[in-house]
Formats: sequence, C-alpha cells, structure tokens
Amino acid sequence: MTTVTSPLAGQAIGLAAVPDPVFAGAMVGPGTAIDPVREAGDAVAPVDGTIVSMHPHAFVVIDENGHGVLTHLGIDTVQLNGQGFELLVNKGDTVKRGQPVIRWDPTAVEAAGKSPICPVVALEATADQLGDVQETGRIAAGDNLFVWK
Repeated sequence: MTTVTSPLAGQAIGLAAVPDPVFAGAMVGPGTAIDPVREAGDAVAPVDGTIVSMHPHAFVVIDENGHGVLTHLGIDTVQLNGQGFELLVNKGDTVKRGQPVIRWDPTAVEAAGKSPICPVVALEATADQLGDVQETGRIAAGDNLFVWK
C-alpha cells in the first residue's frame, strides 16, 4: 500500500473539477487535484522514490512498489516552455516524501493565462485501487491525498 501526500498547499477539488478533459475524465489515471495557494513555493515529492520523468511543469515519482505518481503543475503549462519553473532535482534522482522538486509560482501561471490547478494522478491504476481520496477541503503540503491499495 502506498500513501500519496499532497505536493502543494491549497484546496482539494477532485479530478472532475480540473479544466482539462483528459485529466477530468481520469484518462491519465485516477487521483485528485489541488487548487494551490497563490504564492511562490516548492512542489514536493508525494512519495519516496525515483524521479522517472522530469519537466518544468510536471514530474513522476515511482515508489518501491512500482507505483508511479504524476504531479502536473497547472494546466497547459507545457506551453510556458519552462518559464516560471525551477527544477530542484533531476530525472533519475532518489527523493524523499516532502522533498522540494520544482519551485514555481501559481500567480505567474495565472498571469500567463493558464490554470494553476494541479492534478495528482496514480499512473497505470484504476479508480478502485485508490482509497481515502481527498476531493474537498484545505490541504497542506504533506497531507494525505489518497491511498493506493
């Protein structure tokens, strides 16, 4: 079992509220989403593991159970070409839950005309494999988001 914690502080809103049909329809995988607090800060690792994919706007950590967790910082933020994002680790690095991975500013994302909403998704999972999914309420970085059974 893997407990996935929030990479950000904000408001849990659930995937269905993400302004992108691919994430909202859970086509990438099940999970939830965070509407982040509007201040510059760090997105942190949601699990202990290895960074297997690293982009300015998104990263994937795979834990010891082989569970891959995608954190996507904003919607359509790939179009920002890395502007406003600072990578703090590299692909292949081992990270600990809560370790800063990317520094970013949700207000800059909004100023660029993009949504700062952040999906946190269990890759290659089905909805029935997740439990205790947080879809409402205030969330601090490090709070439990869901359990991957």
